[in-house]
Amino acid sequence: MSAVLQIKAVREKSKFDFEALLRARGIELPPLSIDTLQVNLTRLCNQVCRHCHVDASPQRTEMLLPEGIARCLEILERHPQIGKLDLTGGAPELHPGFDAFVARAVALGKHVMVRHNLTVQLDGHPWTGESKEYLPQFFARHRVEVISSLPYYQEHFTDAQRGSGVFGKSMEAMQRLNKEGYGVVGSGLLLNLVYNPVGPYLPATQAGLEAGYKRELRDKFGLVFNSLYTITNMPINRFRLHLDKSGQFEAYMEKLLAAFNPATAGGVMCRSLISVGHDGRIYDCDFNQMLEMDATDARGKALSIFDFDFERVLGRRIRFDDHCLGCTAGAGSSCGGATA
Repeated sequence: MSAVLQIKAVREKSKFDFEALLRARGIELPPLSIDTLQVNLTRLCNQVCRHCHVDASPQRTEMLLPEGIARCLEILERHPQIGKLDLTGGAPELHPGFDAFVARAVALGKHVMVRHNLTVQLDGHPWTGESKEYLPQFFARHRVEVISSLPYYQEHFTDAQRGSGVFGKSMEAMQRLNKEGYGVVGSGLLLNLVYNPVGPYLPATQAGLEAGYKRELRDKFGLVFNSLYTITNMPINRFRLHLDKSGQFEAYMEKLLAAFNPATAGGVMCRSLISVGHDGRIYDCDFNQMLEMDATDARGKALSIFDFDFERVLGRRIRFDDHCLGCTAGAGSSCGGATA
């Protein structure tokens, strides 16, 4: 059956059924490894972004308790094959245990990545006013990889997605990171940017966008960074609500389905990553976490860090749903950008 007929058959049978599409293509996607422990420390954030799949905001209160952090550190220490700790939120830096968590993970020899929204450096803590201006120095001291969302290199588009004034603050925060050596060739301090389309569109090519970002940020602001990651907006939570209200949900899902690229399927991030929620529950990815689609073992029991067993987690069956079309459309999408 041709690719066009396969897509048509899936559409007629179950609309946007991702698993049916995989079956039609004869694609199986079991877990391959667990090399990254991604932890959502909190849904508290100093921003309210229009596309946020986490629904993060200054009003959210969910946070991983100290015993959860301790358990994550124990898992990292016991399992050297888990070489990366990926901290996300909300703004993970707003968690009171953030600094100690990073320092301890680095001491264990782990590569720590932080999903840093840049503006938290200038805004500080939305509840207490605690300053976060020390973060560039803290990141550099622990050689943390910084991954920051910047919807575009023009003020209008960035502020339209992330809020008024965000672009200007982001430029200042990047300057502070550059001053510490982040993004500078030879420093070894990685500053990677993330591009999300402003609206119901697929990202343009990652290489082309990266070249444009580097040129514009260098020429207009004197800024440098290492790599640009393109990530497709997932049709869940706040972005899903926007699509529904604007009557664009069906068209966007049709776009994702039509752009399905089997070459990207093998590289979906859930095959080598697990996501931990603020309550210690384990998920196949951050998107499943926001939909409360618990990862389950071979017997159907929900997985948790509090009874963590490496082989049991590795032996799970990954849960898919229609939002997974976003990870396999076009050049693919993952926490590390395009997959093909």
